[in-house]
Amino acid sequence: MKSKTRILFAFIIAFSSILSAQDQKALLDIQVDVVYLASDLLMGRETGTPGEEMAAQYIAHRFESIGLSPKGDEGSWYHEFDFNFVPNPHKPDDKEARSGKNVIGYIDNAAKTTVVIGGHYDHLGMGGHGSRHAGDPMIHNGADDNASGIAALFYIADYLKNSDYKNNNYLFIAFSGEELGLYGSKNFVNAPTIALENVNYMLNMDMVGRLNEEKVLAVNGVGTSPSWKDILEKINVADINIKTGESGIGPSDHSSFYTKGIPVLHFFSGQHNDYHKPEDDSHLVNFQGIIEISEYILAIVKNLDNTGKLAFTKTKDESESRKAAKFKVTLGVMPDYVFDGYGMRIDGVLDGKPAQKGGIEDGDVIIKIGDTEVKDIYGYMEGLSKYKSGDTATVILMRGDKKIKKEVTF
Repeated sequence: MKSKTRILFAFIIAFSSILSAQDQKALLDIQVDVVYLASDLLMGRETGTPGEEMAAQYIAHRFESIGLSPKGDEGSWYHEFDFNFVPNPHKPDDKEARSGKNVIGYIDNAAKTTVVIGGHYDHLGMGGHGSRHAGDPMIHNGADDNASGIAALFYIADYLKNSDYKNNNYLFIAFSGEELGLYGSKNFVNAPTIALENVNYMLNMDMVGRLNEEKVLAVNGVGTSPSWKDILEKINVADINIKTGESGIGPSDHSSFYTKGIPVLHFFSGQHNDYHKPEDDSHLVNFQGIIEISEYILAIVKNLDNTGKLAFTKTKDESESRKAAKFKVTLGVMPDYVFDGYGMRIDGVLDGKPAQKGGIEDGDVIIKIGDTEVKDIYGYMEGLSKYKSGDTATVILMRGDKKIKKEVTF
């Protein structure tokens, strides 16, 4: 396995050096990073497997080539953690001891505060936990989730290494164990390699590889500091339109830092039908979009360079800020979480589920379920909560400029 890794590293280094004289070097570097991390050779990068080890070696190599310093355990690139892996969630007592590793690089500007920038590099291996694949085990390459975030991490690190923004130190962390329960980030904040009280803020990139034609970028955590909204209002990069969320809690690694009283932002280019399926491959990634999102994040870092340490604010979990909805049914769709219009737009309709059977299609915008007006994702959740298995609901939706009525049986 190590010989294969060395050969592939040599190929990537040679390939990158050939392209370095071309105008699109940054774009090509991102393509190489995503294609390697999402290749079958890494077998889905599941935490505690040889594929995760190969990915970790590659990330350490890239950090070193950028000129970062190692900031893991005992001066290494790696911050290791142990955990109990449960192969079958229906048999929680059947546990397997495993270890994983975060990969950490550092820019020491001799500043009082440090900015943490991160994203997870692990994925689902052959499926299992969290997979939406219904067939035989297959490699889940996780190009968008989250090879895209790691490619953005390299781009940002490379820029900041050679920049004049010196009023913060920068800690770059590629987390593992995210897919199994934020193991890597939780371990880091409980056993950090820097003083957490000196962390200024944390930026997390999780799934930034599918920036859509509308260029809508979800930015969550804007309620975790009074500084965020003012800063975001000043930024205009590549005509990106942001959709903000207040909460510091979410299903990704920024949550671990928020719980320690650190302001956070989470960047997310949107859900899609390939999420947690073998089809999440590199040929579907918007590589230019990764650069544009990275430039947007860099604009935030630049604007905050002279502002000192950010104040922290506690937020409510937005899913609890409305009336709690308990679901007994599912429509069987993938919501478009970056849609900023009226209603709940559908990113994907799942095979064999009520929506498909009822004639609902990808791209439809649900505006009413039964008597419940659906203005956004929360209205959609409230509407579903009123039904049980076997019920039939009238769903009103927009398909283009046409209002359509569908009957759906749960």
